[in-house]
Amino acid sequence: MKIKCDFCKTEYSIERAPSAPVKCAVCGHVWNVVVPSRRGAWMLFIASVCALLSAIVFVTAVVVKSKIEAANRAPIVAELSEIKVVTDDDGIPHFAVSGAIINQSTEIYGVPDLVVVSRDATGHEIARQKFMPSATLVEGGASVGFNHVLSTPTDGVKKITVELQMGDE
Repeated sequence: MKIKCDFCKTEYSIERAPSAPVKCAVCGHVWNVVVPSRRGAWMLFIASVCALLSAIVFVTAVVVKSKIEAANRAPIVAELSEIKVVTDDDGIPHFAVSGAIINQSTEIYGVPDLVVVSRDATGHEIARQKFMPSATLVEGGASVGFNHVLSTPTDGVKKITVELQMGDE
């Protein structure tokens, strides 16, 4: 512990707080050493922990709210996970796409048809191909996989996306 003479500001290093007044070896001034309270440090620590917990609760609430809003806007989404080239019996290359249909809600939904869209380097659509996934329903919070080989060749295709066909599109 460090203490300092109130009069001449000489600093001393001691192991523990003295129980009686101390005398400065330089100027002879006598003073009582005041042991700083640790209560302030504990209060700061507790306040810091409370602030951290509040931040965690806030972030969690924002993330949960965001997921709920996303599920309400689009309860069913489709994501591509793999696109590879396969060759048919005539030696013509085709794209094989794989992915998942994800139900972001808590409700059971019917699985819609999927549309795979092929685009060229400028983003113009080359072909659209609709197919029916093997699953007919997807439980709330679950996902179902899909695999499909496109009938159109790979010539000029630079980007492939998948869309859900909702309603009478």
